[in-house]
Amino acid sequence: MIESHITDDLLRSLVLILDLCGTFAFALSGAMAGIRRRLDLFGVLVLAFAASTFGGMARDVLIGATPPAALEDWRYLAVSVAAGMIAFFWSRLIEQLRNPVLMLDAMGLALFAVAGAEKALVFGLNPVMAALLGMLTGIGGGVARDVLLADIPTVLRSDLYAIAALAGASVVVAGSLLHFPIVITAVVGGLVCFGLRMMAIRRGWRLPIANERGVPPPADGR
Repeated sequence: MIESHITDDLLRSLVLILDLCGTFAFALSGAMAGIRRRLDLFGVLVLAFAASTFGGMARDVLIGATPPAALEDWRYLAVSVAAGMIAFFWSRLIEQLRNPVLMLDAMGLALFAVAGAEKALVFGLNPVMAALLGMLTGIGGGVARDVLLADIPTVLRSDLYAIAALAGASVVVAGSLLHFPIVITAVVGGLVCFGLRMMAIRRGWRLPIANERGVPPPADGR
């Protein structure tokens, strides 16, 4: 009983840490995308908050953890606003990183995919649903960011995005089934997701797209 209580506490603490780290990474990603579109400070902060919390809120609503942690815990808002302010005032420094939005997005994807799977397991979901919910948590922030910027969501394009999130979440679920240490499975799952996403970006790995199957594009090219 005591061991089970300690494990549950460790899981909840791990989920919170991963959530906040993912919130920071996705908030930076959203803010940098907004800055590139020349949004004002308010617009950048709104985009940072939406990109960093949408996936987690969708996860919490689906598993019945209401109100969602992002709305109940002030730290989520504080982290997203801090990241947005950092991006707004030091965007040139962040831009010196190679393709910072994509890298930060990959970090957020990995952290949220792992956190989503871990929290789903805490709430007793079966392994398949826990992996899928981890994937949803990972892709939700990027979808919110892209929709607000009137872009086609990255998850619907040809590069590996949802697949990377699902792979990372699956590692976490498999580690839980095999009773591996929680922290180790979280780290490995995050590295699998991040590594797969970055390799897809660098090497052009992608899923087949519609035009490659012989469907001609519309006359207007869209």
